[in-house]
Amino acid sequence: MRARVPLLVLMLSAALVPVTVTAQVLGDTLQSPVEDPRPTAYSANLVTPTTNLSPVPLVRVVPVGLTRTAEDTPQDTVRRRPRAVVYSDGYAVRLKIHRTLSWAMLPLFAASYFSGDQLLEHGSDAPSWARNLHPAAATSTAVLFGANAVTGTWNLWEGRHDPNGRTRRFLHGALFMAASGGFAYAGTRLADEAEQSGAKRRQHRNVNLASMGVSTASWLIMLVGN
Repeated sequence: MRARVPLLVLMLSAALVPVTVTAQVLGDTLQSPVEDPRPTAYSANLVTPTTNLSPVPLVRVVPVGLTRTAEDTPQDTVRRRPRAVVYSDGYAVRLKIHRTLSWAMLPLFAASYFSGDQLLEHGSDAPSWARNLHPAAATSTAVLFGANAVTGTWNLWEGRHDPNGRTRRFLHGALFMAASGGFAYAGTRLADEAEQSGAKRRQHRNVNLASMGVSTASWLIMLVGN
């Protein structure tokens, strides 16, 4: 019996040695710090923040209506230079003649209207001043419109590339030519027929009044625009 007790103690000691060693190794492992397997320099770059960098906007926003600066304009953008329009000395001379004659237009219209109204009401019994003034005023109006048609059309063609006031100039020219056509019709065909017919005399007057109105509108467009 005594011989078996030491043998049993020896066997238990031999069995506890691996367990003790294993527990000690496991404890040492848990107490030691875990090393980062990544390189030290790479880890430092990730952890350490950079504080010296200034924020750089990715997109520059230019508010609508403000002037763009040189740095806002793309370098590869090609700007078209405005085309210079050069007028000749004759343009200024024709323009002066055109404007001067236009101021005589309204007085001639008034003389034609009042003298023509006397002829329409009294016929051959109209006052002599009306019979003499009406054809003189009509002839002067025809000369004025002929001269302004030449000077205006010439200058309109020379300044066709000038964008400043182009719409106003073309509208003025179109209305002026329409009025000229009305005066030509009333002063030729209707004037001959008006000598024999009262209805044609009224038509002659109405066409002339309409042409006067269109001419005045055309004149005011340029007067107000300038």
